[in-house]
Amino acid sequence: MPDGDGREPHRPHIPHRGMRRRAVLTGLVAAGTAASAAAGCRRPDSSNNADRATPPGTGRPAIDRAAPVVHPAGVVSPPLPACTMTAYDVTATNRVGLAAALRALGQPVRDAIVSVAVGGSLFDDRFGLSPPRLLTAMPEFPSDVLDLDWCHGDLLVQITATDPTIAKRASRRSLPGLRPRWRLDGFHPRNRGPGVRNLFGFREGAGNPEASDAQLMDDLVWVKPGDGEPAWCVGGTYQVVRLIRLAMSSWDVESTTEQEKVFGRRKDTGAPLGQDTETADPDYAADPDGRTIALNAHIRRANPRTPDALAHQILRRGWSYRRRDDAAGEHLGQIFVCYQRDVEKGFATIQQRLAGEALERYLLPYGGGYYFIPPVGGEYPGQAMFTM
Repeated sequence: MPDGDGREPHRPHIPHRGMRRRAVLTGLVAAGTAASAAAGCRRPDSSNNADRATPPGTGRPAIDRAAPVVHPAGVVSPPLPACTMTAYDVTATNRVGLAAALRALGQPVRDAIVSVAVGGSLFDDRFGLSPPRLLTAMPEFPSDVLDLDWCHGDLLVQITATDPTIAKRASRRSLPGLRPRWRLDGFHPRNRGPGVRNLFGFREGAGNPEASDAQLMDDLVWVKPGDGEPAWCVGGTYQVVRLIRLAMSSWDVESTTEQEKVFGRRKDTGAPLGQDTETADPDYAADPDGRTIALNAHIRRANPRTPDALAHQILRRGWSYRRRDDAAGEHLGQIFVCYQRDVEKGFATIQQRLAGEALERYLLPYGGGYYFIPPVGGEYPGQAMFTM
């Protein structure tokens, strides 16, 4: 990874599916897209008998079972303009070492929001922890070309701030028992129009469920009692991260009219085509043939506004990035993040609907993963994992 410590990162075993190229984007250098395709980023079961004794600071008295659930920060609050994502492989060999790593990650950062998530590979036989029931490795979707160096990780730390130097500096601390796997700095572009916009010039978060609606967030985002999850997961959320390279050279030559057809929204206001405001209903029933909003437009595929589709909503966040690639020079892209109670019901269902959408030819997803963010409680993130 670009900011690692020079050591070869751990490469989890991936069931072989062969090398192939998919959805090669117009205008991208071939060397930059010949990444390894993979079915996911999963660590094999270890044969070591880890020390599974409850580490100091993780005893039951430290967790108040009667206390109200406190949701993790940085999920439903408005996203800050700077973000650094760092995925780690855990090199600690026992629970005490893992607890020390989590304690270090959980140290507050002034003027920043820090969230610590766990990946599925953390729950092999090293530490004897009970995993979130629905946490799996991120699979390869039809248009993906996954690069293992930019996939998954035992832990994911997201640091957001108003000042990008704060997020960058905090993410580059030396931490015990951890090895950086991948790291990416994100930002909200300026001079792309009013509001928060992506590098394609469209408004971020248009069509999102209302994050200030606590009941709606309970229904869509937060794990509840009765969901069949380990008790330590209640109040947390599943996080999906997708690292997506953008074909800017192809996009920028398109007319605004063509770009709006691809998204199904006005570029200036964010309103669905044929409507006046960003929050207006696209009224697909009055447009069954896609004359106003094309049948393969992004917003129509992502949310067809059927009764069934409402149950699959996700809370989306996003940052742009600029990354230096030794093979292909600088490239631009998007850090896509979403939160939900159930990844298969949320992100994965929507992603399957998006297959073949008009926007697909301008995107190359190559990394990221599935994670779970625990609720707040105890002396450090995830402490309750050790006591359940």
